[in-house]
Amino acid sequence: MDLFHFPRWVNRIRLLLPPMFVMGGLYAVGLVNFGASPDSLVVGYAPKQPIPYSHRLHAGELGIDCRYCHQNVDKSAHASLPASATCMNCHTKIRSESPKLALLRETFAADQPIPWVKVHDLPDYVYFDHSAHVTKGIGCVECHGRVDQMEVVTVVKKLSMGWCLDCHRNPQPALRPVDQVTNMAWTPPEGGVDPALLRTVHPKTNCSTCHR
Repeated sequence: MDLFHFPRWVNRIRLLLPPMFVMGGLYAVGLVNFGASPDSLVVGYAPKQPIPYSHRLHAGELGIDCRYCHQNVDKSAHASLPASATCMNCHTKIRSESPKLALLRETFAADQPIPWVKVHDLPDYVYFDHSAHVTKGIGCVECHGRVDQMEVVTVVKKLSMGWCLDCHRNPQPALRPVDQVTNMAWTPPEGGVDPALLRTVHPKTNCSTCHR
């Protein structure tokens, strides 16, 4: 018997090699897409916006409430981005001819949305409900940081699964009265948050809460 002669069943393995390579490639792509963190989860991420909008000026110096621009943050899962009409409520009279606001005027005239770049953008396989958090007393600052002090909005919290679970397991440090959720400068009173508020908050930690 020829020592270098392979048995016939080896031919079956040869037929399986192409699909194995294909599946391996797909697995590698999936690992990168779903395993690696997108830029929006990297602390320090601060994309350039199509219109130079200063949160430090609008939310900080002028004291505009978060909900004026992000109108659905306490009503739906998604915090809506400001429409051109919302911005033009002020800018029809304030800096109405500024070259920096040319795109705002163009989108408003064309009845088109402003192509804002999302800063805090979780992966598609994660379900996050803004209203469920805001209406229970989780302040904007807990996830977004002191946006009222930022010229350019920057990711300052990890927003990882472990980070979220830490809060779900011990929400007390993040809770505040519901009427203070958009107050970036709010500090808890001596003695902490009202215990009555804590009794209304029971965050879930099962997988299906965020992965649906």
